[in-house]
Amino acid sequence: MRGGVAKYIWVVLFVAFVGGFLLADMSGLVGMTGVTPNTVVAKVNGEEIPYLTWENLTRQLVQQQEQQTGRATTMDERLQLEQQAFDQLVTEILLRQEYERRGIHVTDAEIVTAARNAPPPQFLQAPELLTEGRFDPDKYQRFLNSPVARQQGLLAQLEAYYRSEIPRAKLFSQLAAETWISDDALFQVYRDERDTARVAYVSFRPSPAQVEAAQVSDAEARRYYEQYKGRWNRPGRALASVISVTRIPAASDSARVLARARALRQEIVSGAASFADVARRESEDSVSAADGGSLGRGPRGRFVASFENAAFNLRLNEVSQPVLTEFGYHLIQPTERKGDTLAVRHILLRVAQGDSTATMSDRAADRLAAIAAGASDPAKFDQAAQELNLLVTQVPLQEGQTAAYQARGVRGISGWAFSGSRVGEISDLIDDESGYYLVRLDSLTRGGDQPFEAVRADIIQALKERKSVEGLQAQAEAFLAEARATSLADAARKSSFELDTTRAFNRASFVEGLGFSNQAVGAAFGLPVGDVALVKTVDAIFVMQVVERREAARGPFEEQKADLRRQLMANAREDRLRQWLEYLRRDAEIVDRRIEVNAQLRQQVIE
Repeated sequence: MRGGVAKYIWVVLFVAFVGGFLLADMSGLVGMTGVTPNTVVAKVNGEEIPYLTWENLTRQLVQQQEQQTGRATTMDERLQLEQQAFDQLVTEILLRQEYERRGIHVTDAEIVTAARNAPPPQFLQAPELLTEGRFDPDKYQRFLNSPVARQQGLLAQLEAYYRSEIPRAKLFSQLAAETWISDDALFQVYRDERDTARVAYVSFRPSPAQVEAAQVSDAEARRYYEQYKGRWNRPGRALASVISVTRIPAASDSARVLARARALRQEIVSGAASFADVARRESEDSVSAADGGSLGRGPRGRFVASFENAAFNLRLNEVSQPVLTEFGYHLIQPTERKGDTLAVRHILLRVAQGDSTATMSDRAADRLAAIAAGASDPAKFDQAAQELNLLVTQVPLQEGQTAAYQARGVRGISGWAFSGSRVGEISDLIDDESGYYLVRLDSLTRGGDQPFEAVRADIIQALKERKSVEGLQAQAEAFLAEARATSLADAARKSSFELDTTRAFNRASFVEGLGFSNQAVGAAFGLPVGDVALVKTVDAIFVMQVVERREAARGPFEEQKADLRRQLMANAREDRLRQWLEYLRRDAEIVDRRIEVNAQLRQQVIE
């Protein structure tokens, strides 16, 4: 069991250990005069988060993701994992502080009982602890008492896990115990999904010219900004210049790989080698290659369309002609068919630059890096572009989104720009399967709560749209009077307005023409059938009439009430816990110095 159950324990304990013992010698931070392992990256209600703790957890998350994906993380992904690690550390501190406030503690006896009777979830799937496919409590007890568990220190690690998890469970139980859904509330949820309505309406929407003509003063905009103070959190935005050296294969490269795929097919169909042997030897899908190219068994919907269509149109054990997908050329062989499921093997040959072309690209990239990579002088970027005759493209960036460069996404650019880079700074060489990229940061707006000037234009535009809707009030009221005096259809014909009628919808539907979860949708379930009324939303005024409404019966609800309550109670408790954590974080005093620390680190590297 030395190499078996232990790995599952490390997965379980991954969340429990964030402080660490891994990086002191390998982090490269010891001896730095600026940022050190003890540099504070944040404070949570006065409790400090050292750089080393944050970096330890980030690296653990990176290693976990790389093991799962089988490739290195990009800068974009690294930035997301840094945020995930930061959020996790902040949450753990807030929870510890809440345990103290509520007097929640854990005893040794509780830890022993939990370890014996409530194994961590991953243990329930450990093969070494299963008997006939089911978790075996006796095997688990023997493992806890085994020399391996003591020698590897796993019992101590389990103790740390339960010291973290038991107080969390106690706290969440206290919060969840306060959640209850009455019969009336349950029936309302039931009705929201099953009550339906149809409405006829005439809409009054402002034209672009009317919106533009609306007048909004700075004073109005500032009052709105102050009134909705918490709304102005925005992701970071930036503008970057990008130059690149392509690694996109030429037509000759595709022809070369196609010829190789045809030669391998001939080797298989001639009987010189089996499909599985060729897959192990040649396939560039390393995961399936180890199993003779096997992709397992399953129904349609597992693969991209061109691959799947070819696979399902082949006879059993027939070898396809080369099939081109976004991943490269495939040779496909179905090996078993049962009903709608198919077992299939494949051999993948990726389309990449040939050796001579790739060498030229690599040399150009090396020269690009030598001239400008990592430079703080923005002129170096222009020098590199001029010397290598490369096109400079300005790319808008948004924090958390992959950069779009020449109609394709390039991972790593946004991650670099928002990880402490300064305006004018030049990136190190960024690469993916399509090319090598060098980036200069031309402008940067930090994310987070925005000052008034940063959102002033957005606020003014929103208020203009609202004012222009209000400007249609008199026209809509005059039309309403006409519709009540005659009919909605007659009034629409007389005024040459378009009369629309919806399909049946429920309260949770998006309704074409009306919108989603707004006053118009609500009115469809509140107005008497046949009445004509005026309803105003943020972006339009509607004169509408409920044509038909069907309400859910109480009888079927009573039959389903117990199951519905279990489902909604579980959802409500999760929502309550999530909201509680959000409120806890919102009310906390959090000082975040990550951008400043990252900028210091980058400057230390440059110097």
